[in-house]
Amino acid sequence: MKNLVITSLVVSVVFGLSSVFACSTCGCTSPSTCTGNTEVKLTDIVHTAEHAGQFQTLIAALTAADLAEVLQTAGPFTVFAPTDKAFKALPKGTVESLLKPENKAKLQTILKYHVVAGKVMSTDLVKYENAKTLHGNKVNLTLMVNNAQVVKADIKATNGVIHVIDHVILPGTSQPITGHANTVPEYAKDSIVQTAVNAGQFKTLVAAIQSAGLVDVLSGTGPFTVFAPTDAAFAKLPAGTVESLVQPENLATLQGILKYHVLAGKLGSQDILTAHTVKTLSGQAIYPSVLVDNAAIQVKNIYCRNGVIHVIDNVILPKKEI
Repeated sequence: MKNLVITSLVVSVVFGLSSVFACSTCGCTSPSTCTGNTEVKLTDIVHTAEHAGQFQTLIAALTAADLAEVLQTAGPFTVFAPTDKAFKALPKGTVESLLKPENKAKLQTILKYHVVAGKVMSTDLVKYENAKTLHGNKVNLTLMVNNAQVVKADIKATNGVIHVIDHVILPGTSQPITGHANTVPEYAKDSIVQTAVNAGQFKTLVAAIQSAGLVDVLSGTGPFTVFAPTDAAFAKLPAGTVESLVQPENLATLQGILKYHVLAGKLGSQDILTAHTVKTLSGQAIYPSVLVDNAAIQVKNIYCRNGVIHVIDNVILPKKEI
């Protein structure tokens, strides 16, 4: 697909596919009355957004920027659409200022930063639908674009697709997730545990692995994929949590939590997320990435002798531990 610059990245979520129904004024059937074999009539992106009811600010902005008519043409387009709530989260007065005629060019740039030429479904961004951990549970992996989480994907329109996001994304506010090359470098001779020790930012994680008796496992043949919380991530836990978990009587709980961060097999970013960079109509790129439960990947593809580490910014907990 053109305008997708493929350089590979990270994982997956099962996005519910949803068709959007328009109102009776355009001859469509609403979701509440659609039953059986009722034919669904799709409309263009702008009309679809209007009927959704949660994009009033976006529609007003598109109109003020003279982009509404563009998004009603044949396209196709992919729109990462911030909700009204997302616009409301901007600093007070921002939207009102952007809607002024003198700020039209700036508004156009911001809006174009949310639009990709071409129809990019979630399956074009995400390769894996789930990932089972050594704990036995599946981690919840959801798509993010810059700092915005995709809260609903694949809303179909006649001239493209909408992915609903929970933040307004601004040009220049995000950089691609950095990491090592997508091929295993020759110097990747250390095990996952030794690599974590050498990095210097996983002291708490290493201490926890030692207390849980998992050093030999994660130093073994593997291969494994480890979503590794930094020391700063562990520091976000309630006071006393780490100290309690490393007590002998909590061994099983600690092992369960650590195993929840480990996948069997080596999943580099290219094995998880297909499209690393997506070019927008503004000419700038946005960066699809992955949220692992409540943790964002900060650094990808730290290759080790027996697997790969992806650095995350929060400790993730098995569902029964939450």
